Amino acid sequence: MDPVDTRLRVRYAETDQMSVVYYANYLIWMEVGRVEFCRAQGIRYRDMEVDDGILLVVAEANCRYHAPARYDDEVRISTALGAATPRMVRFDYELYDQTSGARLAHGFTKHIFCGRNFRPAKLPQKYWPQFGM
Repeated sequence: MDPVDTRLRVRYAETDQMSVVYYANYLIWMEVGRVEFCRAQGIRYRDMEVDDGILLVVAEANCRYHAPARYDDEVRISTALGAATPRMVRFDYELYDQTSGARLAHGFTKHIFCGRNFRPAKLPQKYWPQFGM
């Protein structure tokens, strides 16, 4: 399954006084990449939640920073499927400065499929092909 690229421009509100992106915003950008990855596979989070009662609960998140992003930079988030089973999924992320090509950060998030009661659940088989199963 090919990675999906998502682009965004750093907003002023995402930076500190030095115009450097606050570190927690990278995790938000990973979420943006994850949602767009799923959308590119034909999956909408909202449909999984509403129609099937399946939630993607974050079990682990990791981000390694390499270079700062700054206000008004264009950032490219490359999101790939790292691993998937009927019980969990891992997404891998690479974040780059779109202009210079410099690697800004990389990381991953692991998610457990849960039901509306937040207890672990098995992903319905109709979604397996989109998650490479």
